[in-house]
Amino acid sequence: MTPEFFIGLFLILAGTAATAFPRPKTYLNRLINLEIPGIGILLVMLSYNEALALLTYGGVSALSVFIFARLLQKREGRS
Repeated sequence: MTPEFFIGLFLILAGTAATAFPRPKTYLNRLINLEIPGIGILLVMLSYNEALALLTYGGVSALSVFIFARLLQKREGRS
């Protein structure tokens, strides 16, 4: 096991907790906190294969930002 693997696991756990229980409960704060587990996934996959890490990080980041941006648009429309 490499150090990237353990750091990645820690970032996944810490980022998930920060996203689930944010201090200011805003969607923008959750969007920012969602990038922390994304970097953790990148580090975990980097310990296995570089190409897999880049594809996974790109996919997770693109999907999560798209979903949260859409959610923010719907929330803004209701207010």
